[in-house]
Formats: sequence, C-alpha cells, structure tokens
Amino acid sequence: MQAPPAAVLPEVPLVLASIGYAVAYTGVGIALLVVGYFVLDLLTPGHLGRHIYESRSANAAVTLAAGFLGQGMIVFATIWTNATSGFGLALLYTVVFGLLGIVLQAVAFLVLDLITPGKLGEHLTQPTFNPACLVSAAVELAVAVIIVASIWP
Repeated sequence: MQAPPAAVLPEVPLVLASIGYAVAYTGVGIALLVVGYFVLDLLTPGHLGRHIYESRSANAAVTLAAGFLGQGMIVFATIWTNATSGFGLALLYTVVFGLLGIVLQAVAFLVLDLITPGKLGEHLTQPTFNPACLVSAAVELAVAVIIVASIWP
C-alpha cells in the first residue's frame, strides 16, 4: 500500500479541527434550542410538549418551530460573522447572541400578549387552529431577523 502524498497530510489536522468546531457549535446550538424550548414552555400554560405531541396543537408547534428557526438563524449568523476571530471568541459570541435572542423573543411574546385580546399562551395551546399562532411565529422570526441584522457586518 502506498503512503498518501505529503501534501494531503498537513490538511488532516485542519479537517479534524473543523470537525471539532462543528461539534462544539452544534452542541451550543442544541443547548440554545433546549433553553428556548423551556422559556416558551414557561410562557404557555401546561406542558408545551404535551400540547404538541398529545393534544396535537398545531398552534404550539408552529410557534415553537418559528422560535427554533429564529434561534438557528441567530446561531448561524453569529458563527458566520465571528468564526475568523478565533474559536473561543466566536463560541462566546454564539452563546451571548443566542441567549439574547431567547430573551428578546420572550419579551416580544409578552408584548404581543399585552397588545392582543385574550391570553396568547392559551390561544397557542388550543388543539384547533388559531391564527394567533401565525402572528406569534412571525414575531419570533422578526425578532430573530432583527438580531441577525445587528450581528451581520
């Protein structure tokens, strides 16, 4: 068996480092999604997972999905714009902006709840379709896009 060309060998550490970065960023991203899930769970009555998986509430699912997509956009933009500043700093920015996104999405949820009739959390956990879930999802995504714009150079 012939040894690989010498030019390939220096690339191996770079590939391994990139795999490590991907694992670390993904781990942070998943952790942020979990935190975002629990924050939305606190903002809605009952158990969010049960509303989605047992009561089959599309309203709760749409709102949660929008929150997840928004968080994903924030994490992506933070990594994309800060990766060249060094892994540790970029990871820190990812955590900070990810948590900021969760907090600001929760604030937007509470503001929407104040300015609309009824209790938003109750509307979003109903098993029958309620258009409030679309408005709530739009707010989740709009806040995320605003944060992404503030990160983007």
